[in-house]
Amino acid sequence: MSRSSTELLVEVRSNVRRGVPSNLRISRWARAAAGAKGRNAELALRIVGAAEGRRLNLLWRGRDYPTNVLSFPAPSGTRGGRASRALGDIVICAPIVVREARQQDKRLDHHWAHLVVHGVLHLLGHDHDNEREGERMERRERRVLAEFGVPDPYRISSSISESR
Repeated sequence: MSRSSTELLVEVRSNVRRGVPSNLRISRWARAAAGAKGRNAELALRIVGAAEGRRLNLLWRGRDYPTNVLSFPAPSGTRGGRASRALGDIVICAPIVVREARQQDKRLDHHWAHLVVHGVLHLLGHDHDNEREGERMERRERRVLAEFGVPDPYRISSSISESR
């Protein structure tokens, strides 16, 4: 992986091939989300199947089903004596991304972009535990996604939830 000395290093690993965007696209989305906070930093992004997604969600969140994205922020400081700082790890469950995109009538690449950006923002300390934090995080997501021509991911979701 080549990168400039200040660019976020994104290590992508996947044992899933179907419906998964290229490592280059994933890295671009992650770098845009990290912005200046990604300078001299690195993150690992792993793409998994439903069984592993379920196992990890149960282990870390106590929920016995696969979820779309899990974020694991790294402790502050450096890892392994390297000059770059680790932001943390992101796990994305490919079959869930595909299913959600279909259910929400979204383009698959747009949904992938959203979940990568969402995961990176969690690594940077953004959250949606309350309404104010959630709105702040969603505004940041919209701004980053707009750079890639991705429409507001919440506009579609809110129209679905309002119809219930």
